Amino acid sequence: MALKGNLRDFTITQLLNLISLAQKTGTLIVEGPNETASVSFREGKLAFAQIGKDDSSLANVLYKANLLTKNQYNIINERGRGMSDKELGLLLINASYISQNDILRSLQELFISNVNRLFTWVEGLFRFENDILPPDDKITVRINLENLIIEGSRRLREWEQLQDEIPSLDMALKFVERPNVNIRDVNLSVEEWRVVSYINPKNSMRQIARANKLNDLEIRRIVYGLLQAGLVEIIRPEGALPVQTWSSPSVQGREKVEKKSIVNRLIQRIRSL
Repeated sequence: MALKGNLRDFTITQLLNLISLAQKTGTLIVEGPNETASVSFREGKLAFAQIGKDDSSLANVLYKANLLTKNQYNIINERGRGMSDKELGLLLINASYISQNDILRSLQELFISNVNRLFTWVEGLFRFENDILPPDDKITVRINLENLIIEGSRRLREWEQLQDEIPSLDMALKFVERPNVNIRDVNLSVEEWRVVSYINPKNSMRQIARANKLNDLEIRRIVYGLLQAGLVEIIRPEGALPVQTWSSPSVQGREKVEKKSIVNRLIQRIRSL
């Protein structure tokens, strides 16, 4: 089965379903607009996932999981230079720093988190390479794809709904004038406050997302909450020229039906093998 194409035609959820059904071993490489992801599988199970240049070293993963203190992290980085993740993991286990289960659980959480990030990617090219596996020095896991696929389907539905509510991230936001409401009295999360601090008619939602390192799904989710609370409204950015785009709903609907039909036929064919 050759897997190669565009995310406009196949979603990440559909790709994982195909890989799981065919019990594929290899690496799915997805080249997005800003980053490239590498997700490896063994016999249809998730083994490894890396996005862009994120630091996936074992020491950093354990530190981010609060299993190492800052001091321990610095010592390990200093004394463990040149060691592979497998060597470092064995050293930490033998020194009773951490257990094998802690290491595997932390890596599983990281890889699942990376795959979940991919569900928001709607543009990019993908290809499946049978002969590419994770680097030998990396620790791999075995995670069934069923739950990931279910979560991916849920995220895809949420993504589609938020896209309907907020079609373009190139629009800006402004606070709604409500005399009896002070935004400082509103109970917001840390991420919501960070977004709020950037709200300005000159800043597009895309710019706000980049400043806060949020992906398209995350920024839309936060903005939707602010819209529902009646705190903000969407406006055209100051100085922006009006841009009109139009596509026939009937054409869009037909394209979706055709793509779904193609994917369903592929899945049925794989199941019959």
